[in-house]
Amino acid sequence: MELKEKLTILADSAKYDASCSSSGSDRKNESGLGNGAISGICHSFSNDGRCISLLKILMTNCCVFDCKYCVNRKSNHVKRAIFTPEEICELTISFYRRNYIEGLFLSSGILRNPDYTMEKLIETVSLLRHKYHFSGYIHAKAIPGASDCLVKKLGVLVDRLSINTELPSESGLKLLAPNKQSKKIEHTMSVVKQNRSRVFTPAGQSTQMIIGATKETDYNIMSKSSDLYQRYDLKRVFYSAYISVNKDKLLPTLELPPLKREHRLYQADFLLRFYHYQVDDLLDREHQNFNVLVDPKVDWALRHLNEFPKEINQASYYDLLKVPGIGPTSAKKIIESRKIFTITFQDLKKMGISLKRAKYFILCNGVYFASKDIFQKDFIEKNLVLEGRELTSTQGRQLSLFGNE
Repeated sequence: MELKEKLTILADSAKYDASCSSSGSDRKNESGLGNGAISGICHSFSNDGRCISLLKILMTNCCVFDCKYCVNRKSNHVKRAIFTPEEICELTISFYRRNYIEGLFLSSGILRNPDYTMEKLIETVSLLRHKYHFSGYIHAKAIPGASDCLVKKLGVLVDRLSINTELPSESGLKLLAPNKQSKKIEHTMSVVKQNRSRVFTPAGQSTQMIIGATKETDYNIMSKSSDLYQRYDLKRVFYSAYISVNKDKLLPTLELPPLKREHRLYQADFLLRFYHYQVDDLLDREHQNFNVLVDPKVDWALRHLNEFPKEINQASYYDLLKVPGIGPTSAKKIIESRKIFTITFQDLKKMGISLKRAKYFILCNGVYFASKDIFQKDFIEKNLVLEGRELTSTQGRQLSLFGNE
């Protein structure tokens, strides 16, 4: 098979894996090609505004596993291909020299068994580092069930490892991915955590969960994510909306992937990592799924109107983070600015704060942005009615108090 045809097959086979993003690596280039700088590599924009990219491929789409949701499962009749380690190295260097990429994301189907697959990944990355002297960013997928020593060998060669959780629950794995086990997945995560250092996966580890293939609620998913962050010091949990690529009686029939749900989960994930929210702040057993019409922070605020409004000139940093439209950077600006002067709504505009959302939840020096009548009409029509909710008597009392100037 020609190399171009292999690339077409194995790049396409890798497209469903979302768990590659900015590296956060500080790997320096002492000699050779590339630099895994702290700005990172991803299919997005870095903090300094650069659009950066990486070669994203599978080593092979041959797989001995038969996960129901996977296009590369062994029971599917798809065209198969395998890259040799040398071919992957040559592609990476060739693309890098043409300025197409800045790094490599390398994953693989399970060829023979987890240990054999890991050995081939190690051989590939070792060649790239030592023979081709590539010092750029490399993100590889560790194979759950592989020997600890192989995980360690791969970890010293790459910037980031990821181990996909696949599905949010053990029952989901048993149903749709019977060859995979949560204990093996999490054991590999623990090996990465225990050995992490400046020379072992300096950019940490990440994981991915498929959303919508099984019946777990958003509460189940976010609880799982929170647990993984705390126990394994993950950098990111990626959420991948289930895409129907196989026909199977155990799989749901969806006309479109649940992309809005995926988006809300990402927003909630940011609240957990950067806004000091807990899962139980956002969801509970009576309210187990996010509202797809409004973001989770606004949804939380609507259900906790008694905590508002917040006085901009007095509220703590953590209270400011609860206000829709105010993030960590804006909250820090407010804290620093009010040491010098009393902040007005005009000052908030100059700081780049979204008053379109924040104005309903704040006071500036004891004053609302809008009058009580405009506030109530605008707030109820654009938020509560939009959600399809009826205003309960309790919310009505809260809103009445909230509207008092």
